[in-house]
Amino acid sequence: MVSREDKRAALHEKLQLLRSITNSHAVNKTTIIVDASKYIAELKQKVERLNRDISSAAQSSNHQNPLPMVTVETLDKGFLINVFSDNSCPGLLVSLLEAFEELGLNILEARVSCTNSFRLQAVGGEDDEQNESIDAQVVKRAVLQAIKNWSDQQE
Repeated sequence: MVSREDKRAALHEKLQLLRSITNSHAVNKTTIIVDASKYIAELKQKVERLNRDISSAAQSSNHQNPLPMVTVETLDKGFLINVFSDNSCPGLLVSLLEAFEELGLNILEARVSCTNSFRLQAVGGEDDEQNESIDAQVVKRAVLQAIKNWSDQQE
């Protein structure tokens, strides 16, 4: 049988975990939960914005722009990089990985689909040995340049 103190300790531990995940500085339970709900709402907004970006990129790529759409967001320790194209893009993944390597960006996690369309979602972190800090715009420019170089090679 679990004692009341064990339950209280388990709840406290879970609240502290929730507090750390949501970067909350709150000390009481109610505020931690409020901060967590705000964090979840922010994440939902990001997902909705990314879905809108992807759908608008898909529509515009059908009409005028054959190049993939790119979004880069700053995370706590790195970047979330999304590249999407309605077209299959043979060789693009290699070009993107080379660009990440040149930046000193370590890919920590990635999902890639290259079947009928091209879709890359990657989480990258800066190389610890680098002295300079990289920002999201630098990453986005490097990705766009890699796409342009790849596109030029396709012609």
